[in-house]
Amino acid sequence: MLLLASVLPAASIAVASEFKSIGPGPAVLFDTPSTKGRKLFAAPAGMPVEIIISNGDWSRVRDAAGDLAWVENRSLSSKRMLVVESAQAIVRSSADEKAAVVFTANKGVLLELAEPVASSWLKVRHRDGDSGYAKASDVWGE
Repeated sequence: MLLLASVLPAASIAVASEFKSIGPGPAVLFDTPSTKGRKLFAAPAGMPVEIIISNGDWSRVRDAAGDLAWVENRSLSSKRMLVVESAQAIVRSSADEKAAVVFTANKGVLLELAEPVASSWLKVRHRDGDSGYAKASDVWGE
């Protein structure tokens, strides 16, 4: 598949992204799939990452900034987390622009994805327990 992907134009390949999060504690991200590699970054627990490729006990991941690194699979959680990318995400009581505001979340705040993606709105939950719907365009990790 990788060989095929490098030959075909990107527009002709439809691939669903797989997202996970760092957890339950922080994780070291490396430049190679080895603890002997150069340490690039200490990723905080809950940070969402996109899985680019898995190789044995390691996964190549992309973060919200677009940076690539390797992380041990045991440092990943299947719990889906999102990070607010816009200046402020407005979380509403329903998936409607006119719905009541439940809370707002500033850029960089982590939110849990409470329900799978179904539209341009995502059901999210804040760590304090409040939940509601945020625009998918305001967050990264879906």
